[in-house]
Amino acid sequence: MSKIISIDGLDGSGKGTQAALLNEYFKSKGKQSHLLSFPMYDNVSATFVKMYLEGELGRDPSATNAYAASSFYAMDRYISYRTEWGRLCSEDGIVIFNRYTTANAVHQLSKLPKEEWDDFLAWLWDYEFSKLSLPVPDIIFYLVVSPEISMGLVEKRSSITGQKMDIHELDKGHIYQSYNAGLYAAKKLGWIMIHCCENGQMRSIDDIQAEIRSHAKVLL
Repeated sequence: MSKIISIDGLDGSGKGTQAALLNEYFKSKGKQSHLLSFPMYDNVSATFVKMYLEGELGRDPSATNAYAASSFYAMDRYISYRTEWGRLCSEDGIVIFNRYTTANAVHQLSKLPKEEWDDFLAWLWDYEFSKLSLPVPDIIFYLVVSPEISMGLVEKRSSITGQKMDIHELDKGHIYQSYNAGLYAAKKLGWIMIHCCENGQMRSIDDIQAEIRSHAKVLL
């Protein structure tokens, strides 16, 4: 069975870059390694996610409650698992996820009052990993980036690439709430936190990757 790594963090935290570098690292060590990114926007499985993020259900993220929105993302994972990437998890290798169930434990948890957070996390883990039988990550990395830096990086990316910002990225209140929710979930569920900011600036990509590898090399 494959070992599974999940990498998550706020928008702009470098999840995709770090996941790709880690994938290449394992390949350089002779491991069969695969990289998957969620949501799978090019697949029909992400239809409801796209409707939600593009504002078809409301421009305010909270217009769609945490449980409904979590189900959209979970179905994208479930359908693509059954039709595409499930076989990878049965092979001898490593599968790296750029965002996974962990993203619901950040962006959807943030919609709820704090006294409901533990119940939501228990529901989420039971729903995706028990009820839907999706594979459970062996290692979860959470890239900690301040809301201010996150927003700045997302805006910069949008201006350079022309990529339209989604309803999460456009809502500053949601980003701040997700930052607090992410820290809570990481501590509660035992994720490995990688603090990506130093003196108000992002650490270098290579420096962050080196810290991630120092933890991930136990899978070699």
